[in-house]
Parts: sequence; structure tokens; C-alpha cells
Amino acid sequence: MSSMVQTIKQKLGISVEESGFNQKKTVKFGDPSAVGAGREWSILSIIVLIVAWFVVSEMEIVPKLFWPSPIAVLEKFWEISVEGYRGHTLFGHFLISMYRVLAGFLLGTVLGVLCGISMGLSKIVRGLLDPIIELYRPVPPLAYIPIIIIWMGIGDGGKIMLLFLATFAIMVINSRAGVKSVTVEKIHAAYSLGATRGQVLRHVILVNALPEIMTGMRVSMGVCWATLVAAEMVAATAGLGWMVLNAARYLRTDIVIMGVIVMGVIGYGFDLIMRLLERKVIPWKGKA
Repeated sequence: MSSMVQTIKQKLGISVEESGFNQKKTVKFGDPSAVGAGREWSILSIIVLIVAWFVVSEMEIVPKLFWPSPIAVLEKFWEISVEGYRGHTLFGHFLISMYRVLAGFLLGTVLGVLCGISMGLSKIVRGLLDPIIELYRPVPPLAYIPIIIIWMGIGDGGKIMLLFLATFAIMVINSRAGVKSVTVEKIHAAYSLGATRGQVLRHVILVNALPEIMTGMRVSMGVCWATLVAAEMVAATAGLGWMVLNAARYLRTDIVIMGVIVMGVIGYGFDLIMRLLERKVIPWKGKA
């Protein structure tokens, strides 16, 4: 019998190492938890990308006006960091964009979570808000720019409103899905132990909805950052998105590529922060 079990395990690609009472199983294929971060492959990917960039720019496969070298982009990064571009240094443009993004993201997250949880708990609230959210959610943010200018003018309020709209719907949907994922057995168990409605909401519903809420925050932060360029099209005079658009108007490709890289790095940094926050707030995710 034991030899038959070993044969089946070998065919399934499972190796078993026995040491006293401990058994360690290693699945060769199909176990997502066995997949590492692959950092060495990430480093290799970046190196290959930079080498290819050098080759294309040095061989002038594409004219340098449209494909500047990495050295030219790096020089422009240092120049704008020190001397500035159109009245602001690179750090100044970054701070202005961060203010707009974080304001829109935080406002959309707070209101989105409140509305999503309310929609998951009340059919009246769901019936009132669901048609409105589903009506505006599929529309691209660019489509709202004219009406936002009419309603809120050309100040930061309109840009923050656009970023809020990009965040709000995602947070509502994920928060509502998180509430729906709570099993009724946990709620019954809490009530049987004497919990009040407020305690059930805080310690059962909200805790179990947190994984979906955190996922929504990661997705909405990415969407919000990607919408930044569209938001800064609304009569802006500063910001990373505005800098890229303004440079493209004058065919300053080196500045455009530099700005795109900076925005990509910052967006990746946002995602790393959200991952770290997710591990701290919901360490049990994926371990059940």
C-alpha cells in the first residue's frame, strides 16, 4: 500500500520528506503559495530593458528626437530637479500632483467604503445608489472634464473631483462585495455571544470585509494615479501630468519619457506601500 501511495504522489509531482513526526510536502506545480517574488527575474527584466534602450538609441534605429538615449533622459532629470520646469522643480511638480491624488483618493475611499457597506447591509440604500453608480462607472474620466469645468471651475477642486470619481465607484463595489462575503454563521455566533449591532459591524462585518476593501484600495490607487494626467489637463499650470503634456506639445521627448518613468516609479511605490499596509492590517489574508 505504501509503495502505491508513493507512486501516486510521484505521478502527481508531490515529494514527501519525513523527519520524525514532521512531514514536509512540496508541490512542484499548481501550488500558488510556493511561487516566490521572483526578484532576480525582475532585476534581469530591468537590465534587458535598459540594454535594449541603449542599443536602439545608439544605433539610431529610431531618430533621437523621438527616442532619446538613457543618458539624455538622466541629464534632463537632473536639470529639472535642480533648475525646474516652467516655474517648479521636479519635486515641486511631485508635491502638487501628490496633493491632488491623495485628496481625491482619500475622499473617494472614505465615502466609497461608507456607501459600499451601507449598500451591503440595506436594500433601500442599495436601491437608491446602485443605478447612479452603475450609470457613471463605465464612463471614462475624460468624459467628465467639460462638465467638471462648468461646475467647479479650473482650480484644484475640479481635478480632485475627477480623481474622486475614479476612486469612488471601485471602493463602493469592493466594499459591498466584502460585506456580502461575510458568512451568516459568524454573525449568528456573535449575536449568540451577546454582541450588539455596533459590535457585529465593527468586529465581524468590517473585519471580514477588510480584504476586499484593501484590494479595492490598491486598484483604485492605481486608477487614480493613472487618471492624474487627465485631471491635470483641466487648465493646470503645474504637476507631473501637466509637465508631460506640456513637454509633448513642444516635442520635448526627453522630458516626456523622464516624466513617464518618474510617474511609473511613484505608482510602483504606491503599490508597494499598499502591499505593506495590507500585510500589516490583514495578516490573515490567504492563510485561511
